Amino acid sequence: MDYRKTIDEMEKDSRNIGIIDVRSERDYEADTIPGARNCFWMDFPTEEMDAREMIGGFGYAGEPIYLVCYTGDKSDAIAERLQGWGIEAYSLDGGYAAYLRLAMKRLLAKEFPEDKDANSAEADPEADQSSDETASGQGNIDQNADGQTAQAGTQSKKKRKPLSFAQNAERSIQKKFRKEIWRQFTRAIREYDLIQDGDKIAVCISGGKDSMLMAKLFQELHKHGKHNFEVEYLCMNPGYNDINFETVQNNAKLLNIPIKVFTSDIYDVVAGDAGYDGSGSPCYLCARMRRGHLYAEAKKLGCNKIALGHHFDDVIETSLMGMLYGAQIQTMVPKLHSTNFPGMELIRPLYYIRERDIVHWRDYNHLHFINCACRLTESCTALSCTGTAQGSKRGEIKRLIHSLEEKDPVIAMNIFRSMENVTLPMVLGYKDDEGKHHSFLERYPNLR
Repeated sequence: MDYRKTIDEMEKDSRNIGIIDVRSERDYEADTIPGARNCFWMDFPTEEMDAREMIGGFGYAGEPIYLVCYTGDKSDAIAERLQGWGIEAYSLDGGYAAYLRLAMKRLLAKEFPEDKDANSAEADPEADQSSDETASGQGNIDQNADGQTAQAGTQSKKKRKPLSFAQNAERSIQKKFRKEIWRQFTRAIREYDLIQDGDKIAVCISGGKDSMLMAKLFQELHKHGKHNFEVEYLCMNPGYNDINFETVQNNAKLLNIPIKVFTSDIYDVVAGDAGYDGSGSPCYLCARMRRGHLYAEAKKLGCNKIALGHHFDDVIETSLMGMLYGAQIQTMVPKLHSTNFPGMELIRPLYYIRERDIVHWRDYNHLHFINCACRLTESCTALSCTGTAQGSKRGEIKRLIHSLEEKDPVIAMNIFRSMENVTLPMVLGYKDDEGKHHSFLERYPNLR
């Protein structure tokens, strides 16, 4: 039995099939094939009885199984193993990338049809008008005594031109998600004074859900806002795989975001520096280099600010990570002066927006975004990429906060507010603006 099947073959399989996504939990939660269940490839059972029990627990007992990883490599070995136990299992050829490419192709074909019927309304507006008139009853007329014609039926209103994909996404921001997204966006700008008249802002687009939404929010603000400012939509290609870069470009086209793309060799540099031998994660170095390149490119465009898509959940996760893993109390502030690029500022206008609302907006508009587009994480082991088989430290903190919120919904907001309710006399020590450490003993004589 061939253990590889294409996405087309999977779609044509009319049986009740089961789909198991063997990518990381983080990538699975970001986007997956509809109906897929998740089991990270390193955690996939290696014993027949355990595998059958897990598959049955997913509700797939007796069903043909399709396994999905990043490109097909990891799922090949699992499919071959399952077939050896008599389980009908296939590895999706091309992995999740194949599904993503097909999904984007269909969205683009629907929004930008390559071939138009010569007799269609788009090709001949007059023909469309006459057909509408006939359908509305204008073809059924009576002649009165004066030779004038009167419509027999009530003329229906002309059909409105359907909204484009981008217009629907914009409409959802202003209507369905006005409270959760638009108002939180403008609130952060207002409360933290993120934008001033005369600013030229580089909206930095990585291709993920957060930065793409931020770009749409800036477009709306530029159209309807009170500030007099300019915007550049800046996208860096640090060495994305073809499918990831295609997805970024296609989403920009669908959402009508005029991105300016520049390239860098960050991924190659980081891979060479880190060696990717399992000794550690290159993510910190990559993030620092990416920000430096964005500052430099934004400055070339005459910008005085860069906007990054960090949201509320990023802020509270960073705060908690600093305490648990960094032995420090600090957070991700809403704006920051650049150290290496004088006159430049970093702003975070999604500061009050919850990630779950961004996910809801994404899914409501049937969008597919890249998550972590790093080439390195597609083929690495969990230990070398993330430190644990269950995901990154940030992933651990995300799950911790989620579990606490299930017990008490105010937990997340309390973490956030704790960063603005620091009582210095009651902490053991702190660093001043110059980095000098101060102990509570210095103030103890006056402490009551």
